[in-house]
Amino acid sequence: MITYATVEEAERALGRAMTWVEAAWFRHSGSTPDYCLYFESLVILIAAYSLTALPLALFELCMPAKLILPYKLQPKVWFSSAAFIQCYKGAARVLVLLTIGPLLYLPYPIVKIAGIRTGLPLPSAEEVALQLLVYMLMEDYLGYWLHRLLHCEWAYDNIHYVHHEYPAPMGFAAGHSHWAELLILGFPAFFVTIIVPCHMATLWLWYAIRAAMAVETHSGFDFPFSPTKLIPFYGGVERHDYHHSGGRMMQSNFAPLFVICDYIYGTDDYRHHRASLVKVRFYYCNFTTLLKDMANISAKKEVFDGSNCRKKD
Repeated sequence: MITYATVEEAERALGRAMTWVEAAWFRHSGSTPDYCLYFESLVILIAAYSLTALPLALFELCMPAKLILPYKLQPKVWFSSAAFIQCYKGAARVLVLLTIGPLLYLPYPIVKIAGIRTGLPLPSAEEVALQLLVYMLMEDYLGYWLHRLLHCEWAYDNIHYVHHEYPAPMGFAAGHSHWAELLILGFPAFFVTIIVPCHMATLWLWYAIRAAMAVETHSGFDFPFSPTKLIPFYGGVERHDYHHSGGRMMQSNFAPLFVICDYIYGTDDYRHHRASLVKVRFYYCNFTTLLKDMANISAKKEVFDGSNCRKKD
């Protein structure tokens, strides 16, 4: 909560006029307790996950197949509307229960102790960009080892198998996990903000970006115009889609964001897979074979309606 009662008082304390962003933050947080601002970060996380995955689902359901196939990583697998709804309902239910449960009560005291602030001034764009870069690198390292741990026999059979129920993932599958896995793999994203404290507005942005990137890597579509293509050493959707295709036996491509850890620790098998992937995608994008596939697409494609999910691969 901002302690200044008026805009004039806040600007006197700052020694300058507020920017329009700071003025908007003042109006929103001036009378809002810090506890509520932290809760809003969880709402933003769920909203970013939902709103990023929804257009991808509509793209697959509504667009003609000839427009979808050039970007689809597993062109033989298609999802029905029932599969999208089932996946989202299951993920949203767990996310909401965790949000109104342990995530609502336990982390907030740590947030206060760590020094995540809510007042003015807001951080500069340079500070925010540097913090986000540090968060991505730290979370990628921690997430790599936790994800790799979840592929041990006991952890996979009891926890991680839920997330791999979609060997060809969709955007909503980013949140389709056992509740324990959401806590385990979500911990690094929270932990890095405690190690490197930030402003609450930066925390909101970090959670929104992280949720959108998780959806992107599970989308099943490799769009050449994606902004993530500009990020150096970014693993992207191709590597994670390949990871999902291997199920229980997959022991590679664990890093959530970058290729660095997989390369260093010898778990980057995607380079060997890419050649065969290019051949498959070329076949389905070829004009003559596309006409043949379109004529028989209802008979040949695998439609996931949720009923074919298995506990173990």
